[in-house]
Amino acid sequence: MSYTPSRPLGYGCLILSMSLVGAYVALTKPLAAMLPVFLLAWLRFAIGAVAMVRWMKKPADEKPLSTQSRWLVFLESFLGNFLFTLCMITGVSMTNAVSAGVIMSAIPAVVAVMSWIFLKEKISLRVWGAVACGAIGIGLLSLAKDTHGAAPAANAAGQYAWLGNVLVFCAVLCEASYAVIGKKLTAVLTPKRISAVINLWGLLLMTPMGFYTALHFDFAVVPVDIWVLLLFYGLAASVWTVWLWMTGLKVVPAARAGVFTVMLPVSAALVGVVVLGESLSALQASAFAVALAGMLLATLPGRNTDSLPLH
Repeated sequence: MSYTPSRPLGYGCLILSMSLVGAYVALTKPLAAMLPVFLLAWLRFAIGAVAMVRWMKKPADEKPLSTQSRWLVFLESFLGNFLFTLCMITGVSMTNAVSAGVIMSAIPAVVAVMSWIFLKEKISLRVWGAVACGAIGIGLLSLAKDTHGAAPAANAAGQYAWLGNVLVFCAVLCEASYAVIGKKLTAVLTPKRISAVINLWGLLLMTPMGFYTALHFDFAVVPVDIWVLLLFYGLAASVWTVWLWMTGLKVVPAARAGVFTVMLPVSAALVGVVVLGESLSALQASAFAVALAGMLLATLPGRNTDSLPLH
C-alpha cells in the first residue's frame, strides 16, 4: 500500500530530503578522511540494502514492469547513485569548492529543462523565477564560503581544473536525470520499492571496486564514532532521502521539485555554522534569503500551475 501525501506534505518531503542530503554531505567529511571512496560508497549501499530488505517484496497490486520501466530503474541508480558519486568526488578533487558550488547551482534549471523536454511539463514564469532565485542564492553562498578563507585549493590552480569543472557539471546532469526519471517511476512503483531497488543496483555496481578496496583496508583503525556516523550516512543517503524525494514527487511536478535542490547547499552551510562552528556572514544570510524566496515562489498556489503531467 503506497502513501500519497497532500501537496503541502509533498513539498515538506522534498525540503526534508534535500536538507538531509546537505546535512550528511557536511557531516560525512570525517568519513571521507577515514575510509577510501569506493569502500565508503559500498558500505553505504550495503547498509541501505539491509535496512530496506522488507521493501524489496513486490506488492500484490504492483503491475509487471515494462522493458522501458526496467531500464529506467537501472538508469535511476546508475546516474543518480553510482555515477553522481564518482563524478562529484573526483570533480571536486580537481577543481575548487567555489567553482563546484556555482556549477551545482544549475541543478534546478537543468531539472526544469529536462522536465520540459522529457516529461512535457509546462514551466511557468514563476517557477523559472524560483529557479533563478535558487541559482543566485547558491552562487552567493559559494562566494560567501570563498570570502571566509577556505583552505587554498592547490588542485584548482592546476591545469586539470577545467576537467574537474566538467565532471561537476556531469554530476549536475546526473542529479537532474535522477529527479526526472524518479517522476516517471512514481507512476509504476511505490517510493519504498524505488528506494530499495535502485539501492540494490547501486550495491551491485559498487561491489567489485568496494570489495577489492576492503581486502586491502585495515578496519581496526576505524574508531567507534566513525562507525556510528557511517550508519547515519548509509540510512540517510540510501533510505530516508530517497523515500522522501520519491514520495514528494508523487504529487509535485519534477520541474517544480527541482527548485528544492537549493536546500542541499543551504543545509550543508547551516550544519557548518550550527554543528561545525563556522561563522555566518551577511553575504551568507542574503544567500539563504534569496534561496528561500525562490522556494516560496515555487510553492505558493497559483492558476493552473499545480497540475501534474500525464506520465
